[in-house]
Amino acid sequence: MSTGSSLPISTILKKAKREEALGEDEPKKKSREEWKKEKELEELRKAGSIPAAVDEEGRDINPHIPQYISAAPWYYNTEGPTLRHQRPQEDHITEHTHLNEHYTRGLKGSKAKKYRKGACENCGAMGHTKKDCVERPRKVGAKFTNINIASDDVGLPNLSLDFDGKRDRWNGFDASEYKSVVEEYEKIEVFKRKMKAEKLKEGKDLSSDDADDDDDEEDEDKYAEDFDMPGTKVDSKQRITVRNLRIREDTAKYLRNLDPDSAHYDPKTRSMRSNPYQGTGKKPEEVDFAGENFVRFSGDTIEQAKAQSFAWEAYEQGVDVSLLAEPTKLEMLKKQFNEKREEFKEKISDGLLEKYGGKEHLKVPPRELLLAQSEDYVEYSRQGKIVKGAEKEVIRSRYEEDIYPLNHTSVWGSYWREDRWGYDCCHAFTKNSYCTGEAGKTYVSEVPIISSTPSTSMPPPAVPNQEQKIHQEEEKEDSQPKTLVEIHRENLEKEKKKKKKKKSKKKRRKREKNRELSSSSSSESEGEEEELSKEDLRAKKLREALIRAKNEEDDGMRMQEMDDRQRGYNTLYNNKTLTEEEIEAFQIRRNREDDPMAGFF
Repeated sequence: MSTGSSLPISTILKKAKREEALGEDEPKKKSREEWKKEKELEELRKAGSIPAAVDEEGRDINPHIPQYISAAPWYYNTEGPTLRHQRPQEDHITEHTHLNEHYTRGLKGSKAKKYRKGACENCGAMGHTKKDCVERPRKVGAKFTNINIASDDVGLPNLSLDFDGKRDRWNGFDASEYKSVVEEYEKIEVFKRKMKAEKLKEGKDLSSDDADDDDDEEDEDKYAEDFDMPGTKVDSKQRITVRNLRIREDTAKYLRNLDPDSAHYDPKTRSMRSNPYQGTGKKPEEVDFAGENFVRFSGDTIEQAKAQSFAWEAYEQGVDVSLLAEPTKLEMLKKQFNEKREEFKEKISDGLLEKYGGKEHLKVPPRELLLAQSEDYVEYSRQGKIVKGAEKEVIRSRYEEDIYPLNHTSVWGSYWREDRWGYDCCHAFTKNSYCTGEAGKTYVSEVPIISSTPSTSMPPPAVPNQEQKIHQEEEKEDSQPKTLVEIHRENLEKEKKKKKKKKSKKKRRKREKNRELSSSSSSESEGEEEELSKEDLRAKKLREALIRAKNEEDDGMRMQEMDDRQRGYNTLYNNKTLTEEEIEAFQIRRNREDDPMAGFF
């Protein structure tokens, strides 16, 4: 907070004149030490070492208030710290009347016997004119008849009401009026009870007399039943109340586990089917709520489902049995089936052990003896960390470790030379480049790096002459074996030559085909089909369909990785009838998650 305030121009001029009269040439400015003292004082007030500043009314000013709030405008003519400009101003405050001050209802003034000057010409009351009179217009006014002169108007106070006071319908209400109404109603009720008691004593029939009262009570009960309590569903016929909302003291399902990856909560049906404590180490039996599915599939529900599936499998094998019609028979069949299956498994295992041996390896000591006893001495801290006696666990990061792509044996950034990073295994400065091994090290050591500024890319070497190239290649072939880069380049050149030869051959074949097609296109197609057998043709088409399916899958994955704005409209749409080979290729390539043997291949 800044204690300095901006002064108006008139005050500044007055001070300047006063200083001139005293003999000072210029107005006195604050020195550097004075500014420093003010700053230190402000810091001490913020720290609470000294009391806060006080305004002209004796109130403490919070030292943490920013300057744009504490600084007063120049027209307030303030010389010390103040917050008067932030409080409600006196000229803008409107005073409203108190709640006890109100209009009194039902007041009537005095009633005159003769018409008075200035009274209403219609009713003869003082306080209003004929134009503002609310009584029925008389044929001959009270001014001329002097009959039935109304009471004078009572002068009401001039109240300054606020928004709520103007709309208060109980303003001026007299509680004694309510009391008189209640007392009158109670008297009527007491009289009715006395009348009923007298009629019962005389032995009269009350059905005809009290028909109206009974109807009123029935109507009240009938309409009262239509109104339900909030959060309840009431059946008026059965008198049963069903609660469809949880009690406030119950923990909401979505608050049991605040992890966003935990069980899904459906707000429409207020249901959470899976277990919210799954993955936390708590068993479903230990928690209060384990999901609707746990309750649904607990107890004998699982056994019932297994029995039903066994009945269906038995029916498919030709055994006529039903879970609902013959439950005992089904249970006996299931028991016999399980016993025979266990016997068959034991026979197979015994036969394998007799044939190949290895019974001695099955005699293992119990698990408690294997894991509970050990000669290793380990010390742990209070936090559960290993202090002594065993190797400390390697701290793993969330990134993939021990992965070296492109034949490298070290990571990028393991080599440093002349303000540049690279790979330690080949001394290559180009990131994501193929590893060249020791040959790359020798090449980098021979080629000097000419760069003033650090860069992450390797500078291109100087281009030698053709004679020098031939001479260097001969020396390399004689002195050391070829590097992987050179072998890769040679392979690329060979592939380019092969592609050129294939293109020339294809062009020749097209020319020959065009010539032959004009003369005898049908005869050649029949001859080719006769040469290839049906099985070879089918195998060839199936191979092509598999390759096509693989390419389509790769294209689809590439399209999914692309941005929606870069991908075209309906890029994956292909409307065509599938052949038998394409259907078979799909069956071969599709994932079979339910297959128990899928994990062995």
